[in-house]
Formats: sequence, C-alpha cells, structure tokens
Amino acid sequence: MVKKNVTETVTEIALPIVEQAGYELVDVEYVKEGQAWFLRVYIDKPGGVTLDDCENISRPLNDRLDELDPIPHSFYLEVSSPGLERPLKKPADFKRAIGSPVEIRLYKAVDGVKRYEGELVAYDGESLAIKTEKNEELKFMMDQISKAKKVFKF
Repeated sequence: MVKKNVTETVTEIALPIVEQAGYELVDVEYVKEGQAWFLRVYIDKPGGVTLDDCENISRPLNDRLDELDPIPHSFYLEVSSPGLERPLKKPADFKRAIGSPVEIRLYKAVDGVKRYEGELVAYDGESLAIKTEKNEELKFMMDQISKAKKVFKF
C-alpha cells in the first residue's frame, strides 16, 4: 500500500470512531522514522484534548485496525492532540483560525520568500489573506500553499 492510500484508508476507519466519541479528526499521518513506521491520529475537541481522550480513541481504533488489517506490516499507533500549533488543512480549520497568528509555507518563493507569518484575516476557499507585523496584507491562492499552521506566541 502506498503512503497516501494508508492515510486515506485509516481516515475512513478512524472518522466514525472519533466522531461518535465526540471529537474532531484533525489529521492522520503515516511516516517511517528510522526502522519503525508510525501511524499518528490527531484529534481535538473544544477546550483541548487530555490523555484520557487519546486513550478513549486509541483502544477502539486499535481494535478496528487489528480487525481490518489495512497495513501489511507492524507500526506504532499514536493518538494525540494537534497541539497549539495545529496544522490547517480543511476549510473549517482555516475559517476557525481567522484572527489567529499563522505560518504559511509556499511551494514556490514569492519575492524570494517561501515562509510568511501573520494574522489570518480572510479565507474564502480559494485564497487566504494574512496581515504581517509590518501591517501589510498579503494574499495567497490555496494552490500556492504547501503547509499552513497556527502559531503560538509567548
């Protein structure tokens, strides 16, 4: 199975388990680190995720993965919170992040820069706009963006 198919398959398996328990499925990652494979499932809920929340999803998800066996080799399952600097992937993520500081990474540099930070001020599904610390408003088409995440300022 290719990496993309594993994440799609696990997303389909995890989504009903996560939603039925009252959480949001934020992301699924399937990565090799050293000799080991890791399947990471990120969940969230208003007010944040606790260790008990992760366990509430980990047990039934692990049982379902054992039953369906969608991954042909051994792996480590991790269920966790996306953290304060959560990735922005779905339209709802971007809408919820309006007014928050974000980091945007581009596939190709614009004016020699591939990484931008600022307050997310607009999102319409096709593009987003951020306001930088210099009070500049910059607009990017979604197909220019390789990664986006919230950032936490101390």
